Amino acid sequence: MSGAAPASLSEAQIRERVFGALRKVAPEADPAAVDGSADLRRELDVDSMDFLNFLIGIHAATGIEVPEADASKLRTIDEIVHYLAARLPPGAPNPLR
Repeated sequence: MSGAAPASLSEAQIRERVFGALRKVAPEADPAAVDGSADLRRELDVDSMDFLNFLIGIHAATGIEVPEADASKLRTIDEIVHYLAARLPPGAPNPLR
């Protein structure tokens, strides 16, 4: 899915799409084993190019672009899920509120 962000996504759907994008750059990543609060780059040995490709995958999966200025602030799955939930279109239910 690409283009505009969907009108509504649950936290589980956001997390599922994030892990889908992560598996493309780190195929060994097991969603059940990845600690949501752990630094992805350290835990999965993801380099900066892989992380950039991961963010591109998130955009493709959710329609929500992560600007370069924000990318360095996003280190964990939990941070990424919260970031995406906060950027759902106006009027869309935010699953984290």
